[in-house]
Amino acid sequence: MTSLEQQLAELPGMSPAQLRAKWRDCWRKPAPDIGPDLLRRGIAWKLQSRVYGELPRHIERELERAAQRLRRGDELISTSPSSLKTGTRLVREWQGRVHHVLVLDEGYEYDARCFSSLTQVATAITGTHWSGPTFFGLRKHKSVSRRAQT
Repeated sequence: MTSLEQQLAELPGMSPAQLRAKWRDCWRKPAPDIGPDLLRRGIAWKLQSRVYGELPRHIERELERAAQRLRRGDELISTSPSSLKTGTRLVREWQGRVHHVLVLDEGYEYDARCFSSLTQVATAITGTHWSGPTFFGLRKHKSVSRRAQT
């Protein structure tokens, strides 16, 4: 058993006081006022991130956007491209030609090229700036939604 596996295996048997001490060791700050289950999860995440690395930056940004929506009281349902699962194929007809885009772990593949955003793909297809999520029908065009509300 590796050191990480050993540390993770010890977490369920720790008392709340032991978990708070372990949190301080891992995070270098006092534990927040949360229950033992969340303390275990936070400690486990920190220990694993030291071994396997942090979250990819695009995931961190999406989590921050979700937190901002929660603070504002907005719904958390997202139609952002990052919510698309790897392997998803987007299909769009444009000027008589059918375009296929493959969702990758970190970006999109179109016409045997990799793009970091759907907006870049939409721009490559149309030759002009488009919102990628709007172009592929993942988000309603703002003017359409405004008209629907009146």
